[in-house]
Amino acid sequence: MPDIELAEELLQIEEADAWFEYLEATRAQSEKRYAEVEPWAWARLNQRLRAVRARRTRLRPAAA
Repeated sequence: MPDIELAEELLQIEEADAWFEYLEATRAQSEKRYAEVEPWAWARLNQRLRAVRARRTRLRPAAA
C-alpha cells in the first residue's frame, strides 16, 4: 500500500508541475505574445494531464 500512496503523490506532483508550466509559459506575456503562446501551452497542459489521468487509472486497479 505505501507504494501506491507514493505513486499517487508523485502523480499529484506531476499534475501540479503541468499547471505551473502552463502558468509560467503564459503569465507576464504581452497580449500579442499571449495569443501566440497560450494555445500551445493549453495543448501541452492537456497532454500532460491526460497522461497523468491514464497513469492514475492504471494505478487504481492495482490498489484494489
